[in-house]
Amino acid sequence: MTNILELLNQNSTEKRLSALRQAVVDIDFPKRDPRYINNHIHTIYSFSPYSPTAAVYASAKAGLCTAGIIDHDSIAGANEFLAAAEILDLPVTCGFELRVSWQDSPFGKQRINNPDQDGVAYMTIQGVAAKYFSKVEQFLAPLRDKRNQRNIKMIDNLNQRLTQDMQIDFVQDVVPLSESADGGSITERHLMYAFAKKISDNLGRGEPTIKFLQEQEIELSAGDISKLQDVEYEFYEYDVLGILKASFIPQIYIDADEELCTIDQFVGLAKEIDAIACYAYLGDVTDSVTGDKAAQEFEDSYLDELFDFLDKKGINAVTYMPARNTPEQIARLKKLCVEHNKFQISGEDINSPRQDFICYAMENPEFSNLIDSTWALIAHEKEAERGSGETFFAKSMIERFPNVEDRVAYFKTK
Repeated sequence: MTNILELLNQNSTEKRLSALRQAVVDIDFPKRDPRYINNHIHTIYSFSPYSPTAAVYASAKAGLCTAGIIDHDSIAGANEFLAAAEILDLPVTCGFELRVSWQDSPFGKQRINNPDQDGVAYMTIQGVAAKYFSKVEQFLAPLRDKRNQRNIKMIDNLNQRLTQDMQIDFVQDVVPLSESADGGSITERHLMYAFAKKISDNLGRGEPTIKFLQEQEIELSAGDISKLQDVEYEFYEYDVLGILKASFIPQIYIDADEELCTIDQFVGLAKEIDAIACYAYLGDVTDSVTGDKAAQEFEDSYLDELFDFLDKKGINAVTYMPARNTPEQIARLKKLCVEHNKFQISGEDINSPRQDFICYAMENPEFSNLIDSTWALIAHEKEAERGSGETFFAKSMIERFPNVEDRVAYFKTK
């Protein structure tokens, strides 16, 4: 698996796709399980150990019946994702994620679903047809440029806390870890990955890294120490960055401002490209599935009012991750989605090599609606690409099937 992923992560799209074509000849893929879906897979075009080709391969190798690409502030990996999916005949969807300003909302001074900043929410646009990729890129490119200005300032903040031999240069140390030259974004994870590599390269893996982190007054759990002692682990620096992200980002973080679009701009873009604007539910966090979020309260205390606001703004879909939340959180969320006639989309946030592509929570029949909605999402995307005028939230479809659940039942069979 590791050797294959190295080939699928080569430094050009053509090489990666060529390697996948060979893999189809040489490798037996498991039968696809109709319960296993994932509409939220990150790639190297935001932050991930997987190229779009590798992400498609890993999805098929895990037995997923469908997969979806979601990158932060970028749609640049989507064409490759589609090409790789065609090679493996795997149904897929495309979308992207970005941070949206809620400053002018009733929740402008509250922590919504963003661990780092009040009045800012992570949101996704799902079901983006390929013919709209260039329009999405025109929208996102200026936001990435402004984000990089803030990234540089955060690196400056970090360097103020480091000795000279540990200093990080944004251009030399961070940019090469990204696909920014080809439309990818640079995220806080890139900053911490560069820091992790600096620690590992300068001090060495294992006990020297552990000692350094403890000297920074970072409290390491027994699990953290066990991972950090595994010096042969191929993705060692990913474990280090997870610890750094939880501990150092709060120290160096600068509030996002100019790189944010407004809610109205976000919804307007989704309508313009005939895609689906989604609120990404996080819920109060106790144990982070990605290992880099501290326990924290988010939108649960005012979720009813938030759904009223989503109605007002015309945000008709919610995306969430069944494995991330408690049964009580999920039950409440699903009840609100039904009451407010929201399209429910699901997928596990994949950006770490230790994560499983399979969300085993989907084996629970309670989440069969999310499987149905995934096939409806795929059908929507195909209709948007064809320009049929019969996409999921088209006026004619809403008039024909006012209830979202009835619309899902219709679209999943298309």
